[in-house]
Amino acid sequence: MTTRPFVGLARTCPWFDEVWVDDKPRIWQVRRLLSLRRRLRGGGFDRVYDLQTSDRSSSYFRLIGGGVEWSGIARACSHTHANPNRDRMHTIERQREQLAMADIPEVPPPDLSWVAAGTAAEFGLSAPFVLICPGGAPHRPGKRWPAERFGAVAARLAKRGLTPVLLGTEAEAEAIATIRALCPEAIDLAGRTGFLDILGLGRAASAAIGNDTGPMHLIAAAGCAAVVLFSAESNPDLCAPRGRVTILRRPILADLGEAEASAALIRLLPSA
Repeated sequence: MTTRPFVGLARTCPWFDEVWVDDKPRIWQVRRLLSLRRRLRGGGFDRVYDLQTSDRSSSYFRLIGGGVEWSGIARACSHTHANPNRDRMHTIERQREQLAMADIPEVPPPDLSWVAAGTAAEFGLSAPFVLICPGGAPHRPGKRWPAERFGAVAARLAKRGLTPVLLGTEAEAEAIATIRALCPEAIDLAGRTGFLDILGLGRAASAAIGNDTGPMHLIAAAGCAAVVLFSAESNPDLCAPRGRVTILRRPILADLGEAEASAALIRLLPSA
């Protein structure tokens, strides 16, 4: 069960027999809550692994009724993640420990060999290219490195014969326009890539650089070497992407110089 933005990815993965959409019914939406309860209780589940462990997902423990084992933090569940410091753990370590307490001692990294390798060609890209993710949560501008710095990095990459490829959504249109003004060679894929596309591009890219934003987690998971930029707005000890990742952090991200970021990125390139 996952929320609607992730359904397509989940249904493409080879790991799930069935994918349910969680439309997150509100407490006053009684009919939708009753419908969800009927579905949960009719699912015939032996055990539920709640990896979201939010108040909302924990409330589903009460909806599903008795007789079903539950791994999570819901009160009185059968397999509680009983670590009082769980909120100070990196998400991956937290979930790994939760699963260990539910009799799953080994959790290997995800095998993404099923992701299509031809994504780059579908976008007309040829190696070598570097992914750039200049976006971030719109309501948290402090997590964004200035677009002009990304533009300078892109220009430096282009001079080395690498194609900068810009990822994002329509919300990043202004930042991407700034980058392309400084580096006309950059290719704009904003608004054109889904989760699977980003994974495929991550498998083919020479490296990547970006803010603390969701696509960087996918890119790193795909095995791409990446530089990820953090400000005081978020803590890499809790939420940094895992993989071949270099973390650069400043309390105020604008204080991070372009030369330092470029040097860190160039060190990750295969020819460096």
